Amino acid sequence: MYVPKPFQEDDPERLMEAIRAHPFALLVSAGPDGPETTHLPVLPAEGAPLRLLTHMARANPQWRAIEADPRVRVVFAGPHGYVSPRWYASEAQVPTWNYVAVHALGRARLVHDPAELEAMVAGLAAAFEGTGAEAWTLARLPQSVKQALLANIVGVEVAVERLVGSWKLNQNKRPADRAGVIDALAASPRAEDAALRAAMQAIPVD
Repeated sequence: MYVPKPFQEDDPERLMEAIRAHPFALLVSAGPDGPETTHLPVLPAEGAPLRLLTHMARANPQWRAIEADPRVRVVFAGPHGYVSPRWYASEAQVPTWNYVAVHALGRARLVHDPAELEAMVAGLAAAFEGTGAEAWTLARLPQSVKQALLANIVGVEVAVERLVGSWKLNQNKRPADRAGVIDALAASPRAEDAALRAAMQAIPVD
């Protein structure tokens, strides 16, 4: 991913915060006819070094492509939105798009073992369901249904070798121009614009 210097983000905590906050990611791998992609929920595993966990349908041909070439990229998209030239204090500006993105590069290991798959699915559900009495768990399924589920998915564990972060949030603009963008986003009714404004306010700018 091309990241101009003003937008490079190397803070591990900020990168991981974005990954956890935006778990619906794009898994990219090389295929026989070009790139293979699948949108998937992806969560970091506990402990270090960093591993990312997900699973896909066994009917999805991408896992066979990963079996042939395990190098993958996982793309996490954070808040993003249009920026109008009208929002800047300076004249002669042009439209742009502000955004937060993290790319995780690494090598994937495919998981077929039912016990390991069950743990992966259970962990994913718990991350979003919580652990209260009303939370859904695999234990709610009849054994035959659970076995069929696990037989029809393939787990993917990505050993992350590098994280690349792009925080394109007008760091290259004058303070008055950034303030104008932040004020315009504050006036927007869109939740995405509120998240983008928060991201702009959270980063230090020299």
